[in-house]
Amino acid sequence: MGLYTLSLKVEALVDFIGKKASLLIIALMAVIVTDVILRRWFVIGSTQLQELEWHLHGALFLLTIGWAYSREQHVRIELIRNYFSANTKAWIELIGCTCFLIPYVAAVIWFGIDYAAISFEYGETSASPSGLGYRWIIKSCMVVGFFLIGLVAISRLMQSFLYLFGGDAIRNQIQHFSKHDQIGLS
Repeated sequence: MGLYTLSLKVEALVDFIGKKASLLIIALMAVIVTDVILRRWFVIGSTQLQELEWHLHGALFLLTIGWAYSREQHVRIELIRNYFSANTKAWIELIGCTCFLIPYVAAVIWFGIDYAAISFEYGETSASPSGLGYRWIIKSCMVVGFFLIGLVAISRLMQSFLYLFGGDAIRNQIQHFSKHDQIGLS
């Protein structure tokens, strides 16, 4: 299996997980609506519902950010990037992943594993007496989410390398450096 095929399979896995995790939005909306109804019409406040909102929002973000990156929907400076050549975009992706993204992701995962493990070992719960337990679950989502971003970063690193050094045949297969983004340049 070639590097490009491997990178596509990695991104397909992250896309699959991201699509499934995006369904958390339904649970998040249900919790928010329930919390609002209980507070507004029944004057019943719930710390657990509020914390569940935060946890669902955090999990939703963390577990779908790798998917957003694989679909090139992440934040960039589009006004500048759109004027760069495909080679310049590939070089920026190569250098950015190598020097910034992958080391940052590795550090967050390295420290995040201990962060979640300690939370699990001590049975960490909310600081509020009526809050949620099992705080390690949301902390584990941080590790998983950054792992997914790391997978996509490695995939994009491989694609950048292949685009720059792989020859015309592979360059024609890798489209995301040569396509124009949001503002419709030709």
